[in-house]
Amino acid sequence: MRQTIDPAKAETYPPNIQAILKRVAPCSMWLGQELLEIDTETGFARVAYGLGESHFNRFGALHGGAIACVMDDVLAIAAGLVLQWGEIAPTLEMKVSFLSQGRAGRHIAEAQLRKRGRQVNFLEATLFDATGKTIATASATIMVAALQKS
Repeated sequence: MRQTIDPAKAETYPPNIQAILKRVAPCSMWLGQELLEIDTETGFARVAYGLGESHFNRFGALHGGAIACVMDDVLAIAAGLVLQWGEIAPTLEMKVSFLSQGRAGRHIAEAQLRKRGRQVNFLEATLFDATGKTIATASATIMVAALQKS
């Protein structure tokens, strides 16, 4: 069942969402990440990103690398919904298709777990601008691994 994220209820969410709400990663902060909605049964995540001039290429559009960064971020969030404490979901490979030029503003990314395996999961994601136009799609192979402390 989909649920809207309420930071005041952090302890009721899966470990990865609790961790994000406790301490946002610097890269996710740079992307203006805002968790919106999750579904732990289906491995679905909807996340807003506030993208602007610091994410532009020299031509004044969203840089492909910034878009790929958004996609990796939302895919990892969706992948993490099925993990336990002490597990991580590193991306093994990711393919991004750039469909439209992105501009500054609020963007919504959605990611969905498509196939879950014992150690490898497959996911897909879509990035939309504020008007609902599709900016990019992505697919990823993500590994389930134990967090190693150094």
